[in-house]
Amino acid sequence: MSSTDQPGMPGVTEAVPPAGAPPAHEGEVLRSVALPGLTLNVRSRPPERQGLPPAVYVHGLGGSSLNWSALMLELAGDVDSEAVDLPGFGMSPPPDDGNYSVSGHARAVIRYLDSCGRAPVHLFGNSLGGAVTVRVAALRPDLVRTLSLVSPALPELPPQRTALPTVLLAVPGVAGLFGRLTKSWSAERRTREVLALCYGDPARVSPGGFAAAVAEYERRVRLPYFWDSLARSARGIVDAYTLGGQHSLWRQAGRVLAPTLLVYGGRDQLVSFRMARRAGASFRDSRMLALPEAGHVAMMEYPEIVANAFRELLVDTTRLTGQTEVGKASSSTPVPPEGD
Repeated sequence: MSSTDQPGMPGVTEAVPPAGAPPAHEGEVLRSVALPGLTLNVRSRPPERQGLPPAVYVHGLGGSSLNWSALMLELAGDVDSEAVDLPGFGMSPPPDDGNYSVSGHARAVIRYLDSCGRAPVHLFGNSLGGAVTVRVAALRPDLVRTLSLVSPALPELPPQRTALPTVLLAVPGVAGLFGRLTKSWSAERRTREVLALCYGDPARVSPGGFAAAVAEYERRVRLPYFWDSLARSARGIVDAYTLGGQHSLWRQAGRVLAPTLLVYGGRDQLVSFRMARRAGASFRDSRMLALPEAGHVAMMEYPEIVANAFRELLVDTTRLTGQTEVGKASSSTPVPPEGD
């Protein structure tokens, strides 16, 4: 067995940070995890102390594990955090089988959770990652302790008008055409367009944060599979919207057993705020955090508020299950008396 093999986990290797990796945020660690048929980049933030419960974060379409850095920092005293780059995004190469469907991404997350030895975990998902983690929680409840969803991409028909350009990415050839039409755009302009679409107020992004986003966009747009992974994953979301029966994402939402936190932004241009009502009625055990000024990535815009809402979920779940795994939340969030 090589020095990078994990005892008791055949076929799983952990390597040094990926070549050409963007600088990790202060305190973060990057590593590659090789599984049969795919390699996942994992971004982690060491917890403030040993023994904190594990958490895993899954980003949205076109995003990466970097999208969770602010929230992971906020929760460093509460959970032991790891954020994955889905296949074909961030620093993760495309999957060997070329499967970018919601089910394909869900299988990648399940395989990682099965291999890492940390499950059950507190699972987070945003946008596409929200759809993926709903499917994971429905199919493998043994892997998920709680589920936190930020603007999950659950079926919304018809989609709101501002989301139509993203939907069009699913049409064969459109992503490549858009790439050619915007070839002359600078990385700064591309980044501003993305921020205007995803943030409720793009002015909340600091100059340093904007510069880092530009550098990351420049790196990723040079990847030969950039547009392909984006288009195929967009197609995967559209296909998932059309599935009925037991594969319907809404039906699977109703099968989720884990206590669920739902976060919706009033200025979200990609997932309509009106979907919050249906989501609240669909999950068996859910609570809602509505942020009127937030856009599509509330965990990046308002990480402190999202962290506090998760801490409340963590405290309540711990109290109900009799577990003793709460970190900073046990002292920062009051526990309501029994019967309230």
